[in-house]
Amino acid sequence: VGAVARQASQALPAWLSPRADDVETSASRIALPIVRFAADASNETDVLTVEEPMEIRVAYFHDGIYTDHSLSVTMRTPGDDLDLASGFLFSEGIVSDLAQLADVGTVKLQTEQPEVPSNIVRATLTQDTPFDPESHLRHFYTTSSCGVCGKVALAAVNVHIQRSPSSDFTIEEHLLRELPDRLNSHQRDFAQTGGLHACGLFNDRAEIVRVREDVGRHNALDKLIGSFRDTDVSEIRKYGLVLSGRAGFELVQKAAMAGIGFIAALGPPSSLAVELAQEHDITLVGFLKNSGFNVYSNRHRIQDD
Repeated sequence: VGAVARQASQALPAWLSPRADDVETSASRIALPIVRFAADASNETDVLTVEEPMEIRVAYFHDGIYTDHSLSVTMRTPGDDLDLASGFLFSEGIVSDLAQLADVGTVKLQTEQPEVPSNIVRATLTQDTPFDPESHLRHFYTTSSCGVCGKVALAAVNVHIQRSPSSDFTIEEHLLRELPDRLNSHQRDFAQTGGLHACGLFNDRAEIVRVREDVGRHNALDKLIGSFRDTDVSEIRKYGLVLSGRAGFELVQKAAMAGIGFIAALGPPSSLAVELAQEHDITLVGFLKNSGFNVYSNRHRIQDD
């Protein structure tokens, strides 16, 4: 779909074609012609978030050979695809440690258009990593807005979360209020499209240390978790997590899998998200603004000014 849109954009008449000096384009953004109605109708260019399917395959060792298994297809914003696949496998409990990924790479397509990027990522598990394809059945794809609606059964949603040592992350109240503006300043793609969710890690001084964006909020968090695949995923436990939107159950679940002890969301949490945060000793903040916020669980990690 995204490739078709890009080709269509390139074939536009000159008077409608996006101009390089008008907008910065990338794999995650595309400039398309629109007719804008305000005081008068006018032909202009708008920048949209790219949304394309990505297939995640797992290569696992069985009976002396590696076998490919197509695990999931998710709608995502291109970029950080290897991190997305790695984070997905970890946060869904398919691997318990990112070190169990022997290799993660893009599957090259046999096509007459070699410039067309591949939307298939293969993760090769280490030979001693167990994998049962039947226990990880999913519907063919998940939408960009829901990370759990592709599950075969609701009972499969609450994957096994290993209890990690309680997080000692704390932050002062006035610093917490600064996070919305600080996260916004790091959302480069959102600033141009307005159509992306963001997940960021912050330290105890409310400094944003890493951000990932995607059209799907669960994808953004998987990209963030997967970005530690070349280091150590336990490093993520030193930070708090800030979400640009609401805190749904699936996001709290993924954070719990990674051992994150502090979640601050600019939007509201769901009731099930609060229950999960309470169960796993996670501080959950919602409706975070400069003017204040709500604390839904484990207030002890927020220091009074």
